[in-house]
Amino acid sequence: MRRIRVTVAYDGTGYHGWQVQPGLPTIQGVLERVAEEIEGKPVKVHGSGRTDAGVHALGQVAAFDFENPIPTPNLRRAMNRLLPPEIRVLDAKEAPADFHPRHRAVAKTYEYRIFRGEICTPFDRRYVHHYPYPMAVDLFVEAAPLFEGEHDFSAFAAADEKDALGASKVRTIFSSRTEIVGEWLFYRVRGSGFLKHMVRNIVGVLLEAGKGNLGEEEIRRFFAPGYPGKAGPTVPACGLFLVSVEY
Repeated sequence: MRRIRVTVAYDGTGYHGWQVQPGLPTIQGVLERVAEEIEGKPVKVHGSGRTDAGVHALGQVAAFDFENPIPTPNLRRAMNRLLPPEIRVLDAKEAPADFHPRHRAVAKTYEYRIFRGEICTPFDRRYVHHYPYPMAVDLFVEAAPLFEGEHDFSAFAAADEKDALGASKVRTIFSSRTEIVGEWLFYRVRGSGFLKHMVRNIVGVLLEAGKGNLGEEEIRRFFAPGYPGKAGPTVPACGLFLVSVEY
């Protein structure tokens, strides 16, 4: 039995996220169907994490077991012939038998894209949060590094079925920065791991900071254990990209 590691890019617009859901199109579901067609029997594809409905990926990592002896370059080509055009396997290679893309990951990087111009073109609208409203961009930029370090991100997490397990919601953010390019804002965050809706809620808080509604003291309060309430608002999924996963 071989362990195959793949790097996948996808446009998440028409999908209900990564994780298989009965009767709904998902990225994991499509990959499993294609791998099964090549293997000739059911294949379970494991991802580095679950992107939400409408979220995109530039470098999602997944792995699956395979008996077919097809060389990995040919496997990549075969999968891309069978996949819809909005999902592409960028790379396929052999991995150790115990490789798991989620358990072995040491860091992930996400990017959130905001367009500040008055008119968003039809060609950008599916991949950006169009926000043409008044905002002090410098306050947005200055607030981003406040998220760096180890914090309890409970206030930034949406409800999840795993909550019943009582797992810690403490995460370490290695970098949290914003780049301004013309009328675009590119917020990029690299961390040890992320909770459901965490990045989208961080960006929602940064927008509130940009509008002058939240300062440093108010933002730091969100990290207090047992904070009563949720940070936010949650920005749309269309502007979020999983950039890369590190091992």
